[in-house]
Amino acid sequence: MSFVEVTRGTSPLVLGLPHTGTELPDDCAARLNDHGRGMDDTDWHIHMLYAGLVADATSVRTKIHRYAIDVNRDPGGNSLYPGQNTTGLCPLTDFDGRAIYRDGQEPDEAEIARRREAWHAPYHAAIAAELARVRELHGFAILYDCHSIRSHIPFLFDGRLPDFNIGTNNGATCDPGVEALVREACETANGYTTIINGRFKGGWTTRHYGQPADGLHAIQMELAQSAYMLERAPWSYDRPAAERLRKHLKTILETLSDWRPQ
Repeated sequence: MSFVEVTRGTSPLVLGLPHTGTELPDDCAARLNDHGRGMDDTDWHIHMLYAGLVADATSVRTKIHRYAIDVNRDPGGNSLYPGQNTTGLCPLTDFDGRAIYRDGQEPDEAEIARRREAWHAPYHAAIAAELARVRELHGFAILYDCHSIRSHIPFLFDGRLPDFNIGTNNGATCDPGVEALVREACETANGYTTIINGRFKGGWTTRHYGQPADGLHAIQMELAQSAYMLERAPWSYDRPAAERLRKHLKTILETLSDWRPQ
């Protein structure tokens, strides 16, 4: 599983990094058109943005790109946002609604099943194992799922996305105290905008693992990429903007690491 990177810590906090990978296996890349090979929908630089912000956190990252398979989607292919435009387990379009495959090269059910077994299942096996290990240490675990997206994508949402988009599936995936701590840290971050359970309520990872009654708390953070990078090719990391944002992300992660259930 060399495509899954696990860094083990001893705190209650586990970071998920499902969409920062830019590796496309040769057989997948050969099927894609120019839009697909551009990989525009990557959560660019997120692993850099969060690197070293908090001591003793665990992280789980896949290097496989979401166009091969999206590990933050229901493995059964069910939509997380019924009635809204979205992309699937093995996306056929990008976030602008453009086809990403060459004509006739879209994956069939057998190919989707192969990718699910090869890349989706191992990533989640690693997430589940680390959450179980951390819960054994502390009696609970917090999964913080790290994401970013362009701030303006008419195919997916109207207007401009806030900087901090917190998702807890309307409060179902974590203790209210966890949600409140993250919300407060975001709302007090001067110069940034925040919404909770807006367009992004938490992906499959957050909804699947967030079982607060069992000591598993999950929360998703979807950052607007305009807060730390150039939102078009070549997708450059804006270091001064990123350093400003990292101060607030550090506060969030440190606060979560210190949280304990009542």
